[in-house]
Amino acid sequence: MTQDTGGPRPVPTLEMVAALAGVSRATVSRVVNDSPSVDPELAQSVKKAILALDYTPNRAARSLAKRRANAVTLIVPESTSKVFADPFFASVVQGIALFLTDTEYTLNMVISSESKPEKTRSFLLGGNVDGVLVVSHHSGDHSWTHLSGSLPMVFAGRPLVGGRESYYVEVDNEQAAYSATRQLTDSGRRHVATIAGPQDMPPGIDRLAGWRTAVREAGLAEGLVEVGDFTLASGARAMHRLLDRGTPIDAVFVGNDQMAAGAYTAIQGRGLRIPEDVAVVGFDDDSFATSVTPALTTVHHPIIELGKKMAETLVNLIEGKPTERVTRMPTSLVLRDSV
Repeated sequence: MTQDTGGPRPVPTLEMVAALAGVSRATVSRVVNDSPSVDPELAQSVKKAILALDYTPNRAARSLAKRRANAVTLIVPESTSKVFADPFFASVVQGIALFLTDTEYTLNMVISSESKPEKTRSFLLGGNVDGVLVVSHHSGDHSWTHLSGSLPMVFAGRPLVGGRESYYVEVDNEQAAYSATRQLTDSGRRHVATIAGPQDMPPGIDRLAGWRTAVREAGLAEGLVEVGDFTLASGARAMHRLLDRGTPIDAVFVGNDQMAAGAYTAIQGRGLRIPEDVAVVGFDDDSFATSVTPALTTVHHPIIELGKKMAETLVNLIEGKPTERVTRMPTSLVLRDSV
């Protein structure tokens, strides 16, 4: 009889799995690395042995064999203060992380800008990551699109540079903005302004285009436009500029909810009522939409799902699986009390 000494159990090895399954070490290695060349019955025997021994493959060795880092990087070409103030970024990260939970890939994040891109490019091309996700990119952000020939890369929204060859996930910003503005014109508002996002970013450009189409169809003036940078303060400043024109304004479509919350402070600070005097519609349906009074009518932007789809697309590219180059997520208008 063998006496149990109570010592630690030996760590299962590849050789132990091979012995239990009655196969070679090479066969176990192929099964562990998901090779399709192994006979299904042998593969099943190996998998049973792995379960019986509670064997955990050496991830470092597997990565080396596949020449992978088992990591992806999220690039955010914005200032740190902007990233941590905008709930959009937290929701994107949440979606990416939710998808990656069931994969072998870990996520790291780089907050960077075009002013000093060399450090980021060196990191990305140094074998540290298998692919790149890019959000909040601007027309001047050439570095990331130029890297797409070296690393799998997926963008949130079409890049303004190299968009024909790029993989990206987005919503139809132009159509969503059009529908939101039509909500205002169809309800009888005749002096509809807009606070657009940055005009070097696809969402800013496309949402402004959607607003223009809607007011043009309604036969309204197209000159009530101010531009912000998607921040709370810029929304307040832009709304003050609109009101300072002295032109009648009875509604405003705002390019995101954060700027809309800023517009609220300007409107209400002038003694005007929402929606009685000025109706407001935003875009994103984030925490700002429900933190203002009255609650903001806004376009629901499925940001968490967008993050998930970005991660799924990138993993497919890394692993050589078929994937759509362009994915468009659905939006909807959430009616609250501001119209």
